[in-house]
Amino acid sequence: MVKLLARGLAALFLVLAPLSAAPSIAAPLSAYGRLPLIEDAQISPDGTMMAYAVTSGDARMVVVKTVADGKIAAALNAGDRKVRDVQWATSGYLLISITTTTYVPGLVGPKREYLQVVAYDLATKKRRVLMEKAADAMNVVIGPPMVRMLKGEPHVIVEGVHWAGGSTSRASLFDIRLSNGATRVHEQARPNTTDWVVANDGTAIAQTEYDAVTGEWSLRFQRGNRWEVVDSRTAPLNRPYLAGLGQDGKSVLLITNDEKSDAQVTREYQPDGSSHRELKLPPYDGLLRDPATHALMGTWELDGDTLIYSFFDKRDQAVWRGISKAYPGKQVYLTSWSDDRRKIVVRVEDPTGGPFYALVDLDTGSAAILGIVYSGLKAADIAEVKPVRYKAADGLEITGYLTLPKGRAPKNLPLIVMPHGGPASRDAPGFDWWAQGLASRGYAVLQPNFRGSDGFGRDFLEAGYGQWGRKMQSDLSDGVRYLVAEGTIDKARVCIVGASYGGYAALAGATLDKGVYRCAVAVSGVADLKQFLIDELRSDNGRETDAQRYWSRFLGVDGRRDPDIAAISPIAHVAGGDVPVMLIHGKDDTVVLYGQSQRMYDALRKAGRPVEFVTLKAEDHWLSRSDTRLQTLEATVAFVEKHNPPN
Repeated sequence: MVKLLARGLAALFLVLAPLSAAPSIAAPLSAYGRLPLIEDAQISPDGTMMAYAVTSGDARMVVVKTVADGKIAAALNAGDRKVRDVQWATSGYLLISITTTTYVPGLVGPKREYLQVVAYDLATKKRRVLMEKAADAMNVVIGPPMVRMLKGEPHVIVEGVHWAGGSTSRASLFDIRLSNGATRVHEQARPNTTDWVVANDGTAIAQTEYDAVTGEWSLRFQRGNRWEVVDSRTAPLNRPYLAGLGQDGKSVLLITNDEKSDAQVTREYQPDGSSHRELKLPPYDGLLRDPATHALMGTWELDGDTLIYSFFDKRDQAVWRGISKAYPGKQVYLTSWSDDRRKIVVRVEDPTGGPFYALVDLDTGSAAILGIVYSGLKAADIAEVKPVRYKAADGLEITGYLTLPKGRAPKNLPLIVMPHGGPASRDAPGFDWWAQGLASRGYAVLQPNFRGSDGFGRDFLEAGYGQWGRKMQSDLSDGVRYLVAEGTIDKARVCIVGASYGGYAALAGATLDKGVYRCAVAVSGVADLKQFLIDELRSDNGRETDAQRYWSRFLGVDGRRDPDIAAISPIAHVAGGDVPVMLIHGKDDTVVLYGQSQRMYDALRKAGRPVEFVTLKAEDHWLSRSDTRLQTLEATVAFVEKHNPPN
């Protein structure tokens, strides 16, 4: 396999070769801050067509090209809507998932992010919004569409918002014929249905129900014309959930937690739920599926800095091993493959040249670049990223990544600490547009995976419970102290920048963990934890749900009325803050509401503290728009250059 791939990789490296010869002039911030040129490259089931999302300036498009000659077969303008996913239904139909942040007339509540799926017919060049012909339902979907062949015709089965009478909605299944958009209720949901599994013949075979208020959970299988309960329990948190079809393409997967150890367990049920077994799988972050049969094929995991793909079939494992070896020193992610698994699309994280997509053809033994993700950057524009390890004050080992500016010795550098969001998430090796943009202006950037981060085992995650503003915060400043001791950074030139939870950590760095940072930039940050829990309650229509229980556990408080919540809320400590703060927030944020930054701005102004506030028009929590993402980077750089000059 490696020998065969060598021919194609020779051509690939010729394409990359000019990158190393670039002059060392700093690239414009737009080259880092704008959305990637190419995303979500997907090959058609028959291997003849390639589709991907493209950004050109502020324009978002979905482009389809022929694999043989690279000619454009279709170019679909997405307008100002946000392209979230591109998926082939068949080689003749493309499904494009888009979201819009909006209010819905007649519905009570805040703005929400709504998902729609557009089906595009390559033969007729027509497009259709799925669910637009559904009766008693919204024209939006819940979760990814499921493609099934029914009587030789392609159908899409989706969860939809189904009005079951009056103002009550349920997550029922709808069946949509792609040829004409005809839509019918495929399976009506029960009041608390949360997950479905659909067999390859289109039959709904399993569903779960969950009452988010009481925590009562049950698993049902369809037997004849009846849905029968095969398992039930009380799960105030970490409810079990269905995860598609099993290894034979007929069985059903359920992800649950061991009741004694709380470790994750994967169960495989017979199609009628009559029996199940526990699958002995390696630790994993995601499941791998056969593109044609939807059967479970293996797993993948990011173990520390190592990306591991584990296939059940030895031939598949050998193929993947060969592909990985063809890109030494790089992280290789499987993006899509043809139904016969002979053409494989990968995303390669090149630490020196930046990420790119490539098409591997097993029949010809070749590999060719499909597109450079950040096409405006040269190798000279991409800073080195090094893994780091250090001990927190209590001895817990913390890992993370340090991006070092080019052209400067790693001594006495100015530093930006950039904690990730979540907080039950993680930073990973690879290109980070925000860190790279800051490094291009002369800053070292530290991205610690503090306690409470996901991907490092259950104990490490749970070590973060009750540690917001406490040890989760000191894990960040312990990283600063480590780099000072190493001589890498200047302790007098440190700022903190972050988004979402990272935005909270930035504000906590300015108000709770004082004396470490010269300035703080918080993007979509949580400033008032009591108000955050109130906002969560309102989004759940005033009900105390598992979401409330989740945040109470992580925060270490007994709900929004707990008086101890003030101790870890940055807004309660603005009087003691002594560093300049920049607040950046999208008006369309539905996760951390815009009012969080507005209240923090007002409180800082009232306390006479230096503060700037940047409003991102029509932007959401994830910085999904190219112009406002760039605005965020430019504002961040200007602010830290003013208050923490790199020279």
